[in-house]
Amino acid sequence: MANEDNLKPAWKKGESGNPIGKPKGVRNRSTILKELLSLNDNELKMHLAQINKAIEKEDTNAYKAVLDSAYGAPVQQIEQTNTEIDLSGLTTDELRDLLKEDE
Repeated sequence: MANEDNLKPAWKKGESGNPIGKPKGVRNRSTILKELLSLNDNELKMHLAQINKAIEKEDTNAYKAVLDSAYGAPVQQIEQTNTEIDLSGLTTDELRDLLKEDE
């Protein structure tokens, strides 16, 4: 027998059930295809040639270019943390040893 509490959604009214879902403004495949088909002949031929090159020649760079133009290039985030290290107390020999470890 079903419990009434199990039938209620876990989120409140106006709250998304999938808050990290598809971001707003991201186009789906059918929209991209419609835009592709609405291009003039030269643009369409250029895109189709790139897609064909990616498929037929197994050209990964061409495939990446097709995906990047269709869906946008992925954003690469790099977090840097700078930590200052006081090396003034080290001898010249200790500094040389540290530099040799990096090689």
